[in-house]
Amino acid sequence: MSKYEKTIGLEVHVELKTQSKIFSSSANTYGMDTNTCVNVVDLGYPGTLPTINEEVLKIGVKAAHILHCNITKRMHFDRKNYFYPDNPKNYQITQSRTPIGTDGYVEIELDGEKKKIGIEEIHIEEDTCKSAHRGKVSLLDFNRAGVPLLEIVSKPCMKNKDEAIKYLEKLKELLFYGDISDCKMEEGSMRCDANVSLSKEVGKLGTKCEVKNMGSIHSVGEAIEIEEKRQQECLEKGEVIKEQTRRYDEKKKATILMRVKETGNDYRYFPEPDIPFVVLEDSFIKEAIETLPLLPDELRKIYQEKGLSKTQIEKIIANRPLSNYFNQLLENDINHSLAANLLLGDIAAYLNKKNLTLDQTKLGKNRFLSLIQKMEDGSLSSKNLKEILDEIMESEKAIDDIMKEKGIQNIKDDTVILQVIEKVMQENEASVKDYLEGKDRALKYLMGQVMKETKGSVNPKMANDLLIEKLKERSV
Repeated sequence: MSKYEKTIGLEVHVELKTQSKIFSSSANTYGMDTNTCVNVVDLGYPGTLPTINEEVLKIGVKAAHILHCNITKRMHFDRKNYFYPDNPKNYQITQSRTPIGTDGYVEIELDGEKKKIGIEEIHIEEDTCKSAHRGKVSLLDFNRAGVPLLEIVSKPCMKNKDEAIKYLEKLKELLFYGDISDCKMEEGSMRCDANVSLSKEVGKLGTKCEVKNMGSIHSVGEAIEIEEKRQQECLEKGEVIKEQTRRYDEKKKATILMRVKETGNDYRYFPEPDIPFVVLEDSFIKEAIETLPLLPDELRKIYQEKGLSKTQIEKIIANRPLSNYFNQLLENDINHSLAANLLLGDIAAYLNKKNLTLDQTKLGKNRFLSLIQKMEDGSLSSKNLKEILDEIMESEKAIDDIMKEKGIQNIKDDTVILQVIEKVMQENEASVKDYLEGKDRALKYLMGQVMKETKGSVNPKMANDLLIEKLKERSV
Protein backbone atom coordinates (compact mmCIF):
# COMPACT_ATOMS: atom_id res chain seq x y z
CA MET A 1 0.00 0.00 0.00
CA SER A 2 3.03 2.27 -0.26
CA LYS A 3 1.73 4.04 -3.40
CA TYR A 4 -1.19 5.44 -1.42
CA GLU A 5 -1.18 8.26 1.11
CA LYS A 6 -3.06 6.95 4.16
CA THR A 7 -4.70 9.37 6.56
CA ILE A 8 -6.53 8.52 9.78
CA GLY A 9 -8.46 10.70 12.16
CA LEU A 10 -10.32 9.50 15.26
CA GLU A 11 -13.44 10.77 16.98
CA VAL A 12 -13.60 9.55 20.57
CA HIS A 13 -16.65 9.87 22.82
CA VAL A 14 -16.17 9.45 26.57
CA GLU A 15 -18.90 9.45 29.21
CA LEU A 16 -18.05 11.74 32.11
CA LYS A 17 -17.83 10.75 35.78
CA THR A 18 -20.66 12.84 37.21
CA GLN A 19 -23.42 12.04 39.70
CA SER A 20 -26.21 13.31 37.45
CA LYS A 21 -26.82 13.85 33.75
CA ILE A 22 -25.79 16.93 31.82
CA PHE A 23 -29.13 18.75 31.53
CA SER A 24 -31.33 16.96 34.09
CA SER A 25 -31.26 15.68 37.67
CA SER A 26 -31.48 11.99 36.66
CA ALA A 27 -28.69 9.79 38.04
CA ASN A 28 -25.74 9.09 35.76
CA THR A 29 -25.29 5.34 36.33
CA TYR A 30 -24.48 2.14 34.49
CA GLY A 31 -26.10 -1.28 34.81
CA MET A 32 -29.38 -0.15 36.38
CA ASP A 33 -32.70 -1.68 35.31
CA THR A 34 -33.87 -0.41 31.94
CA ASN A 35 -35.56 3.01 31.92
CA THR A 36 -35.28 3.57 35.68
CA CYS A 37 -32.91 6.57 35.63
CA VAL A 38 -35.12 8.83 33.54
CA ASN A 39 -37.22 11.99 33.87
CA VAL A 40 -39.26 14.20 31.55
CA VAL A 41 -36.21 16.16 30.37
CA ASP A 42 -34.46 12.96 29.24
CA LEU A 43 -37.64 11.83 27.47
CA GLY A 44 -37.90 15.09 25.53
CA TYR A 45 -41.33 16.09 26.83
CA PRO A 46 -42.59 19.35 25.29
CA GLY A 47 -42.08 22.38 27.52
CA THR A 48 -39.22 20.91 29.56
CA LEU A 49 -36.07 23.03 29.88
CA PRO A 50 -32.42 21.91 30.21
CA THR A 51 -30.26 23.04 33.15
CA ILE A 52 -26.46 22.85 32.82
CA ASN A 53 -24.60 20.57 35.22
CA GLU A 54 -21.69 22.71 36.50
CA GLU A 55 -19.57 19.62 37.19
CA VAL A 56 -19.61 18.82 33.47
CA LEU A 57 -18.03 22.20 32.73
CA LYS A 58 -15.32 21.58 35.36
CA ILE A 59 -14.50 18.19 33.89
CA GLY A 60 -14.46 19.70 30.40
CA VAL A 61 -11.91 22.29 31.56
CA LYS A 62 -9.75 19.57 33.13
CA ALA A 63 -9.85 17.47 29.96
CA ALA A 64 -8.92 20.47 27.81
CA HIS A 65 -5.98 21.22 30.11
CA ILE A 66 -4.75 17.61 30.13
CA LEU A 67 -4.86 17.50 26.33
CA HIS A 68 -3.00 20.82 25.92
CA CYS A 69 -6.01 22.57 24.38
CA ASN A 70 -6.88 26.25 24.31
CA ILE A 71 -9.84 26.68 26.68
CA THR A 72 -12.83 28.58 25.31
CA LYS A 73 -13.96 31.03 27.98
CA ARG A 74 -17.17 32.22 26.30
CA MET A 75 -19.23 29.49 24.69
CA HIS A 76 -22.73 28.44 23.81
CA PHE A 77 -24.50 25.17 23.10
CA ASP A 78 -26.02 24.25 19.74
CA ARG A 79 -28.82 22.05 18.49
CA LYS A 80 -27.80 19.30 16.10
CA ASN A 81 -31.02 18.35 14.33
CA TYR A 82 -31.62 14.82 13.09
CA PHE A 83 -34.43 12.28 13.20
CA TYR A 84 -33.59 8.92 14.70
CA PRO A 85 -35.40 6.71 17.26
CA ASP A 86 -32.64 7.06 19.89
CA ASN A 87 -33.04 10.86 19.84
CA PRO A 88 -36.40 11.68 21.50
CA LYS A 89 -36.20 15.48 21.03
CA ASN A 90 -35.19 15.07 17.34
CA TYR A 91 -32.13 17.15 18.15
CA GLN A 92 -29.01 16.68 20.24
CA ILE A 93 -27.60 19.47 22.41
CA THR A 94 -23.90 19.80 21.59
CA GLN A 95 -21.20 22.43 20.93
CA SER A 96 -20.64 23.08 17.23
CA ARG A 97 -19.28 26.61 16.98
CA THR A 98 -17.71 27.13 20.42
CA PRO A 99 -16.17 23.86 21.65
CA ILE A 100 -14.71 24.01 25.16
CA GLY A 101 -11.21 23.05 23.91
CA THR A 102 -9.36 23.62 20.63
CA ASP A 103 -5.99 22.94 19.01
CA GLY A 104 -4.47 20.48 21.49
CA TYR A 105 -2.36 17.34 21.20
CA VAL A 106 -1.46 13.98 22.69
CA GLU A 107 2.17 12.90 22.54
CA ILE A 108 2.79 9.26 21.68
CA GLU A 109 5.96 7.20 21.40
CA LEU A 110 6.29 4.55 18.71
CA ASP A 111 9.48 2.58 18.03
CA GLY A 112 11.46 5.04 20.14
CA GLU A 113 10.21 8.11 18.25
CA LYS A 114 7.85 10.69 19.70
CA LYS A 115 5.03 12.29 17.74
CA LYS A 116 2.32 14.76 18.65
CA ILE A 117 -1.14 13.73 17.48
CA GLY A 118 -3.10 16.93 17.01
CA ILE A 119 -6.54 17.45 18.52
CA GLU A 120 -8.89 19.63 16.49
CA GLU A 121 -11.43 20.18 19.26
CA ILE A 122 -13.13 18.86 22.37
CA HIS A 123 -16.82 19.56 22.75
CA ILE A 124 -19.45 18.78 25.36
CA GLU A 125 -22.70 17.08 24.37
CA GLU A 126 -25.43 14.79 25.61
CA ASP A 127 -25.60 11.08 24.89
CA THR A 128 -28.56 9.45 23.15
CA CYS A 129 -30.66 6.44 24.15
CA LYS A 130 -29.19 2.99 23.92
CA SER A 131 -30.76 0.86 21.20
CA ALA A 132 -31.21 -2.89 21.53
CA HIS A 133 -32.19 -4.76 18.38
CA ARG A 134 -34.25 -7.94 18.69
CA GLY A 135 -34.92 -9.27 15.22
CA LYS A 136 -37.28 -6.78 13.54
CA VAL A 137 -37.91 -4.92 16.80
CA SER A 138 -35.70 -2.17 18.30
CA LEU A 139 -35.94 -1.34 22.00
CA LEU A 140 -34.78 1.88 23.67
CA ASP A 141 -33.17 2.35 27.09
CA PHE A 142 -33.44 6.00 28.15
CA ASN A 143 -31.03 5.52 31.08
CA ARG A 144 -28.25 6.67 28.73
CA ALA A 145 -30.18 9.63 27.28
CA GLY A 146 -28.61 12.84 28.58
CA VAL A 147 -25.47 11.25 30.01
CA PRO A 148 -22.68 13.87 29.60
CA LEU A 149 -20.13 13.22 26.88
CA LEU A 150 -16.92 14.74 25.65
CA GLU A 151 -16.24 14.24 21.97
CA ILE A 152 -12.52 14.48 21.24
CA VAL A 153 -11.82 15.01 17.55
CA SER A 154 -8.26 14.41 16.39
CA LYS A 155 -6.71 16.08 13.39
CA PRO A 156 -6.28 13.82 10.34
CA CYS A 157 -2.60 13.23 11.04
CA MET A 158 -2.21 9.52 11.83
CA LYS A 159 -0.60 7.48 9.08
CA ASN A 160 -1.25 3.89 10.17
CA LYS A 161 -3.13 1.73 12.66
CA ASP A 162 -0.15 1.55 15.04
CA GLU A 163 -0.21 5.32 15.55
CA ALA A 164 -3.99 5.18 16.04
CA ILE A 165 -3.68 2.44 18.68
CA LYS A 166 -0.92 4.31 20.55
CA TYR A 167 -3.00 7.49 20.48
CA LEU A 168 -6.06 5.70 21.91
CA GLU A 169 -4.00 3.97 24.60
CA LYS A 170 -2.42 7.27 25.68
CA LEU A 171 -5.73 9.14 25.53
CA LYS A 172 -7.42 6.46 27.63
CA GLU A 173 -4.62 6.58 30.20
CA LEU A 174 -4.78 10.38 30.50
CA LEU A 175 -8.57 10.56 30.78
CA PHE A 176 -8.68 7.72 33.32
CA TYR A 177 -5.98 9.18 35.57
CA GLY A 178 -7.48 12.67 35.19
CA ASP A 179 -10.79 11.37 36.63
CA ILE A 180 -12.55 12.45 33.43
CA SER A 181 -14.04 9.04 32.61
CA ASP A 182 -13.63 5.39 33.56
CA CYS A 183 -12.99 4.74 29.81
CA LYS A 184 -14.50 1.23 29.83
CA MET A 185 -15.00 0.41 26.17
CA GLU A 186 -16.76 -2.84 27.08
CA GLU A 187 -19.45 -0.78 28.86
CA GLY A 188 -19.63 1.90 26.18
CA SER A 189 -18.20 4.71 28.31
CA MET A 190 -15.45 5.15 25.71
CA ARG A 191 -16.40 4.82 22.04
CA CYS A 192 -14.36 5.49 18.94
CA ASP A 193 -15.14 6.22 15.29
CA ALA A 194 -12.33 6.13 12.73
CA ASN A 195 -12.14 8.35 9.65
CA VAL A 196 -10.00 6.61 7.04
CA SER A 197 -8.95 7.93 3.63
CA LEU A 198 -6.53 6.94 0.88
CA SER A 199 -5.07 9.21 -1.76
CA LYS A 200 -2.68 8.69 -4.67
CA GLU A 201 -1.28 12.20 -4.19
CA VAL A 202 1.21 12.88 -1.39
CA GLY A 203 -0.06 15.59 0.96
CA LYS A 204 -3.59 15.48 -0.38
CA LEU A 205 -6.46 14.00 1.62
CA GLY A 206 -8.60 11.35 0.02
CA THR A 207 -12.34 10.95 0.56
CA LYS A 208 -12.91 9.93 4.16
CA CYS A 209 -15.10 7.04 5.22
CA GLU A 210 -16.19 6.87 8.85
CA VAL A 211 -16.10 3.45 10.52
CA LYS A 212 -18.18 2.81 13.66
CA ASN A 213 -18.97 -0.06 16.03
CA MET A 214 -15.51 -0.96 17.36
CA GLY A 215 -15.67 -2.56 20.80
CA SER A 216 -12.00 -2.37 21.78
CA ILE A 217 -8.77 -0.59 20.89
CA HIS A 218 -7.60 -3.77 19.16
CA SER A 219 -10.77 -3.75 17.04
CA VAL A 220 -10.10 -0.14 16.02
CA GLY A 221 -6.73 -1.21 14.63
CA GLU A 222 -8.30 -4.14 12.79
CA ALA A 223 -11.08 -2.00 11.32
CA ILE A 224 -8.63 0.64 10.06
CA GLU A 225 -6.51 -2.00 8.33
CA ILE A 226 -9.55 -3.65 6.72
CA GLU A 227 -11.02 -0.32 5.56
CA GLU A 228 -7.67 0.71 4.06
CA LYS A 229 -7.60 -2.54 2.09
CA ARG A 230 -11.22 -2.02 0.90
CA GLN A 231 -10.50 1.51 -0.31
CA GLN A 232 -7.34 0.41 -2.08
CA GLU A 233 -9.24 -2.27 -3.97
CA CYS A 234 -11.88 0.29 -4.99
CA LEU A 235 -9.27 2.75 -6.24
CA GLU A 236 -7.43 0.10 -8.21
CA LYS A 237 -10.71 -0.77 -9.95
CA GLY A 238 -11.13 2.86 -10.92
CA GLU A 239 -14.11 3.38 -8.61
CA VAL A 240 -14.90 6.73 -7.00
CA ILE A 241 -15.04 6.56 -3.19
CA LYS A 242 -17.99 8.48 -1.75
CA GLU A 243 -18.03 9.93 1.76
CA GLN A 244 -19.99 7.47 3.84
CA THR A 245 -20.55 5.87 7.25
CA ARG A 246 -19.72 2.20 7.69
CA ARG A 247 -19.82 -0.21 10.61
CA TYR A 248 -17.23 -2.80 11.52
CA ASP A 249 -18.42 -6.40 11.59
CA GLU A 250 -15.96 -8.22 13.85
CA LYS A 251 -17.19 -11.69 12.89
CA LYS A 252 -16.98 -11.08 9.15
CA LYS A 253 -13.83 -8.97 9.48
CA ALA A 254 -15.35 -6.40 7.13
CA THR A 255 -16.74 -2.86 7.12
CA ILE A 256 -20.40 -2.67 6.06
CA LEU A 257 -22.10 0.36 4.46
CA MET A 258 -24.65 2.03 6.76
CA ARG A 259 -25.47 5.29 4.98
CA VAL A 260 -24.07 8.01 2.76
CA LYS A 261 -22.40 10.56 5.02
CA GLU A 262 -24.42 13.55 6.13
CA THR A 263 -22.89 17.01 5.82
CA GLY A 264 -22.89 19.79 8.39
CA ASN A 265 -25.75 21.48 6.52
CA ASP A 266 -27.92 18.38 6.93
CA TYR A 267 -27.83 18.85 10.70
CA ARG A 268 -29.05 22.49 10.53
CA TYR A 269 -26.99 23.57 13.54
CA PHE A 270 -28.21 26.65 15.38
CA PRO A 271 -27.62 28.02 18.90
CA GLU A 272 -29.65 26.32 21.62
CA PRO A 273 -32.28 28.95 22.56
CA ASP A 274 -33.03 27.48 26.02
CA ILE A 275 -29.45 27.76 27.34
CA PRO A 276 -27.73 31.15 27.73
CA PHE A 277 -24.10 31.77 26.80
CA VAL A 278 -21.63 30.34 29.31
CA VAL A 279 -18.70 32.47 30.50
CA LEU A 280 -15.90 30.66 32.35
CA GLU A 281 -14.07 32.93 34.79
CA ASP A 282 -10.33 32.51 35.34
CA SER A 283 -10.95 31.51 38.97
CA PHE A 284 -13.32 28.72 37.81
CA ILE A 285 -10.73 27.40 35.35
CA LYS A 286 -7.91 27.58 37.92
CA GLU A 287 -9.97 25.77 40.56
CA ALA A 288 -10.88 22.99 38.13
CA ILE A 289 -7.26 22.45 37.05
CA GLU A 290 -5.99 22.45 40.65
CA THR A 291 -8.19 19.45 41.44
CA LEU A 292 -6.35 17.26 38.92
CA PRO A 293 -4.41 14.34 40.46
CA LEU A 294 -0.89 13.40 39.36
CA LEU A 295 -0.95 12.27 35.73
CA PRO A 296 0.85 9.18 34.35
CA ASP A 297 3.90 10.95 32.90
CA GLU A 298 4.40 12.87 36.16
CA LEU A 299 4.20 9.57 38.06
CA ARG A 300 6.66 7.91 35.66
CA LYS A 301 9.23 10.59 36.47
CA ILE A 302 8.67 10.29 40.24
CA TYR A 303 8.80 6.47 40.17
CA GLN A 304 12.03 6.56 38.17
CA GLU A 305 13.58 8.90 40.76
CA LYS A 306 12.57 6.40 43.46
CA GLY A 307 14.60 3.67 41.75
CA LEU A 308 11.86 1.66 40.03
CA SER A 309 12.64 -0.14 36.79
CA LYS A 310 10.78 0.69 33.58
CA THR A 311 8.89 -2.61 33.82
CA GLN A 312 7.82 -1.90 37.41
CA ILE A 313 6.72 1.61 36.46
CA GLU A 314 4.53 0.51 33.56
CA LYS A 315 2.95 -2.33 35.54
CA ILE A 316 2.06 -0.05 38.46
CA ILE A 317 0.63 2.66 36.20
CA ALA A 318 -1.42 0.02 34.38
CA ASN A 319 -3.10 -0.78 37.73
CA ARG A 320 -4.41 2.47 39.17
CA PRO A 321 -5.55 1.08 42.55
CA LEU A 322 -2.00 -0.21 43.11
CA SER A 323 -0.61 3.11 41.90
CA ASN A 324 -2.83 5.04 44.35
CA TYR A 325 -1.67 2.76 47.19
CA PHE A 326 1.98 3.04 46.17
CA ASN A 327 1.74 6.86 46.02
CA GLN A 328 1.09 6.89 49.80
CA LEU A 329 4.61 5.50 50.28
CA LEU A 330 6.52 8.03 48.15
CA GLU A 331 7.46 10.30 51.06
CA ASN A 332 8.68 7.40 53.23
CA ASP A 333 12.39 6.53 53.38
CA ILE A 334 12.13 2.92 52.20
CA ASN A 335 13.33 0.69 49.40
CA HIS A 336 10.65 1.67 46.89
CA SER A 337 11.77 -0.93 44.37
CA LEU A 338 11.27 -3.66 46.98
CA ALA A 339 7.85 -2.19 47.81
CA ALA A 340 6.91 -2.26 44.11
CA ASN A 341 8.05 -5.89 43.81
CA LEU A 342 5.93 -6.90 46.79
CA LEU A 343 2.84 -5.14 45.41
CA LEU A 344 3.26 -6.50 41.89
CA GLY A 345 4.27 -9.98 43.00
CA ASP A 346 2.90 -11.87 45.98
CA ILE A 347 0.34 -9.22 46.96
CA ALA A 348 -1.12 -8.84 43.45
CA ALA A 349 -1.30 -12.64 43.17
CA TYR A 350 -3.19 -12.80 46.48
CA LEU A 351 -5.64 -10.10 45.39
CA ASN A 352 -6.30 -11.82 42.07
CA LYS A 353 -6.81 -15.19 43.74
CA LYS A 354 -9.24 -13.79 46.31
CA ASN A 355 -10.83 -11.30 43.88
CA LEU A 356 -10.21 -8.45 46.32
CA THR A 357 -8.87 -4.91 46.25
CA LEU A 358 -6.25 -3.63 48.69
CA ASP A 359 -8.76 -1.57 50.62
CA GLN A 360 -10.67 -4.78 51.37
CA THR A 361 -7.65 -6.25 53.19
CA LYS A 362 -5.90 -5.47 56.48
CA LEU A 363 -2.75 -4.26 54.73
CA GLY A 364 -2.86 -0.60 55.72
CA LYS A 365 0.03 1.75 55.04
CA ASN A 366 1.79 1.30 58.42
CA ARG A 367 1.42 -2.48 58.23
CA PHE A 368 2.95 -2.51 54.77
CA LEU A 369 5.84 -0.28 55.88
CA SER A 370 6.54 -2.76 58.70
CA LEU A 371 6.50 -5.61 56.18
CA ILE A 372 9.00 -3.82 53.93
CA GLN A 373 11.32 -3.18 56.86
CA LYS A 374 11.34 -6.86 57.83
CA MET A 375 12.07 -7.85 54.23
CA GLU A 376 14.89 -5.30 54.04
CA ASP A 377 16.62 -6.26 57.27
CA GLY A 378 16.25 -9.96 56.56
CA SER A 379 13.90 -10.74 59.43
CA LEU A 380 11.48 -12.12 56.85
CA SER A 381 12.48 -13.93 53.67
CA SER A 382 10.46 -14.20 50.46
CA LYS A 383 9.88 -17.86 51.21
CA ASN A 384 8.62 -17.09 54.72
CA LEU A 385 6.36 -14.34 53.41
CA LYS A 386 4.48 -16.77 51.17
CA GLU A 387 3.73 -18.90 54.24
CA ILE A 388 2.12 -16.09 56.22
CA LEU A 389 0.83 -13.69 53.55
CA ASP A 390 -2.81 -14.75 53.85
CA GLU A 391 -2.78 -14.06 57.58
CA ILE A 392 -1.05 -10.70 57.10
CA MET A 393 -3.72 -9.67 54.59
CA GLU A 394 -6.70 -11.02 56.55
CA SER A 395 -5.98 -10.60 60.26
CA GLU A 396 -5.19 -7.63 62.47
CA LYS A 397 -2.44 -9.45 64.36
CA ALA A 398 0.96 -7.75 64.47
CA ILE A 399 3.36 -9.18 61.90
CA ASP A 400 5.84 -9.99 64.70
CA ASP A 401 3.15 -12.06 66.46
CA ILE A 402 2.30 -13.93 63.25
CA MET A 403 6.00 -14.72 62.67
CA LYS A 404 6.38 -15.90 66.27
CA GLU A 405 3.35 -18.19 66.01
CA LYS A 406 4.74 -19.71 62.81
CA GLY A 407 8.23 -20.11 64.27
CA ILE A 408 9.81 -17.78 61.71
CA GLN A 409 13.10 -16.32 62.90
CA ASN A 410 15.74 -15.65 60.27
CA ILE A 411 19.33 -16.07 61.36
CA LYS A 412 21.27 -12.80 61.10
CA ASP A 413 24.32 -13.80 63.17
CA ASP A 414 27.43 -13.61 60.93
CA THR A 415 29.22 -16.32 62.90
CA VAL A 416 26.39 -18.84 62.53
CA ILE A 417 25.96 -18.09 58.81
CA LEU A 418 29.71 -18.40 58.14
CA GLN A 419 29.80 -21.80 59.86
CA VAL A 420 27.04 -23.02 57.56
CA ILE A 421 28.81 -21.60 54.47
CA GLU A 422 32.11 -23.29 55.39
CA LYS A 423 30.28 -26.62 55.78
CA VAL A 424 28.47 -26.25 52.42
CA MET A 425 31.71 -25.32 50.60
CA GLN A 426 33.58 -28.30 52.06
CA GLU A 427 30.81 -30.68 51.00
CA ASN A 428 30.54 -29.18 47.49
CA GLU A 429 34.12 -28.65 46.29
CA ALA A 430 33.13 -29.33 42.66
CA SER A 431 30.61 -26.47 42.70
CA VAL A 432 33.16 -24.18 44.35
CA LYS A 433 35.61 -25.01 41.53
CA ASP A 434 32.91 -24.37 38.90
CA TYR A 435 32.20 -20.92 40.36
CA LEU A 436 35.91 -20.04 40.40
CA GLU A 437 36.04 -21.04 36.72
CA GLY A 438 33.32 -18.52 35.91
CA LYS A 439 30.23 -20.72 36.02
CA ASP A 440 27.72 -18.40 37.72
CA ARG A 441 25.07 -21.11 38.07
CA ALA A 442 27.26 -22.72 40.70
CA LEU A 443 26.60 -19.77 43.03
CA LYS A 444 22.85 -20.41 42.90
CA TYR A 445 23.41 -24.06 43.70
CA LEU A 446 25.63 -23.26 46.69
CA MET A 447 23.11 -20.70 47.98
CA GLY A 448 20.41 -23.34 47.63
CA GLN A 449 22.45 -25.67 49.80
CA VAL A 450 22.91 -22.94 52.42
CA MET A 451 19.14 -22.35 52.52
CA LYS A 452 18.54 -26.10 52.71
CA GLU A 453 21.00 -26.49 55.54
CA THR A 454 19.34 -23.72 57.54
CA LYS A 455 15.79 -24.77 56.52
CA GLY A 456 15.24 -21.34 55.03
CA SER A 457 15.82 -19.54 58.30
CA VAL A 458 18.94 -17.62 57.21
CA ASN A 459 18.91 -14.00 56.02
CA PRO A 460 19.19 -14.56 52.23
CA LYS A 461 20.96 -11.31 51.32
CA MET A 462 23.44 -11.58 54.17
CA ALA A 463 24.14 -15.23 53.36
CA ASN A 464 24.61 -14.46 49.64
CA ASP A 465 27.07 -11.62 50.37
CA LEU A 466 29.07 -13.74 52.85
CA LEU A 467 29.14 -16.69 50.42
CA ILE A 468 30.55 -14.52 47.62
CA GLU A 469 33.11 -13.09 50.04
CA LYS A 470 34.29 -16.59 51.10
CA LEU A 471 34.44 -17.75 47.45
CA LYS A 472 36.61 -14.73 46.56
CA GLU A 473 39.00 -15.69 49.36
CA ARG A 474 39.40 -19.11 47.66
CA SER A 475 40.32 -17.46 44.35
CA VAL A 476 43.26 -15.56 45.85
